[in-house]
Amino acid sequence: MPQSVSFSLLQGESPVLVSLPHAGTDLMPGQEERMTPTGRARPDTDWHLTRLYDFAPSLGIGVLSARYSRYVIDLNRGPDDATLYPGRPKTGLVPCESFDGLPLYREGERPDAPETDRRRQTYWAPYHEALTAELNRLRSLWGWAVLWDGHSIRSRVPRLFEGRLPDLNLGTNDGASCAASLRALLAGDLAAQQRFSFVVDGRFKGGYTTRHYGRPGSGIHAVQMEMTQSSYLDAEAPPWPISDTGSDAAKTLLRSLLRRASLWRP
Repeated sequence: MPQSVSFSLLQGESPVLVSLPHAGTDLMPGQEERMTPTGRARPDTDWHLTRLYDFAPSLGIGVLSARYSRYVIDLNRGPDDATLYPGRPKTGLVPCESFDGLPLYREGERPDAPETDRRRQTYWAPYHEALTAELNRLRSLWGWAVLWDGHSIRSRVPRLFEGRLPDLNLGTNDGASCAASLRALLAGDLAAQQRFSFVVDGRFKGGYTTRHYGRPGSGIHAVQMEMTQSSYLDAEAPPWPISDTGSDAAKTLLRSLLRRASLWRP
């Protein structure tokens, strides 16, 4: 199966592909020495997502997972670093500040434009080449493909959004990135469960991945699932300990949603 220094890909035969672009924690050689204590701690990682989605292969669903931290390069931002949410702080293709606005690099160590371009070519491009190829492979098998872009975030990040996020945030770019029937099906399942609060196309409507790849008219449907870390961690702080009870409940619901997506037909 295709592999790279920047990602791990387990191929499946279901029409659904799970992408985990922020699950990685590795840093580039020499990067850690240039960073502040905040940067070295990697607080904005999507902690333990590979464990939350480890059931996917049992459903025949493939998983593409990043190996490197979003502090190397953010795989859910476009190569041009365009703004996704106008009026909100921009987290950046190559982040230099944490979600809380704290510097990630020591003075004089921030990446410059040539370094950003090298990171884009070395880490960003291979991931998206693999993502494109895998979606095309699944579409050739089924006639369509569903991209499930999995994320997690602290439930409260005052710099990025007001108040507390719902536990589950389903994003479809306001319905543009997937068929209306798939959006309604998933929203219905979220409404039917009672453990987790949820919203559809609220604060998180989908990042670059959902917006770029979601082309229902071309047979590729994309959704983003942003889960609050309070849903499955014992604490949203170092060392980010996973909750057995919370993670089991989250996995049960994610399994149900992904099974539903894999059985859905356009």
